[in-house]
Amino acid sequence: MSTAPKRTCIVRALALAVACAALAGTTTTLASDDVGKKKADEACAACHGPEGNKPITPETPRLAGQQYDYLVQSLAAYRKGTRENAVMSAMAKPLTEKEIRDLAGYFSRQQGLTTKR
Repeated sequence: MSTAPKRTCIVRALALAVACAALAGTTTTLASDDVGKKKADEACAACHGPEGNKPITPETPRLAGQQYDYLVQSLAAYRKGTRENAVMSAMAKPLTEKEIRDLAGYFSRQQGLTTKR
């Protein structure tokens, strides 16, 4: 018996495993986006606009498209009090670690500012 059919079978099994893992990650991302969107609509949209893309003042930053790690770090700093802004500190204080990650994930995946090079 040739080893070619065995190899083909193994390659197909690996491809199927990779596809399943990718789909599982997508489902988790979509569920997290729903949670992040809900929290963003409740807590952030009043100042940062829908999807974090239309701030109400020039001083209010656009959150859409920002880096995930930057958003997590900023919200955590507001929550701890190591970064100060009266409004943001009050908004971030009650957030859990999971809510911070959900918000950061949601805003980082939104279409935001782009830089032309």
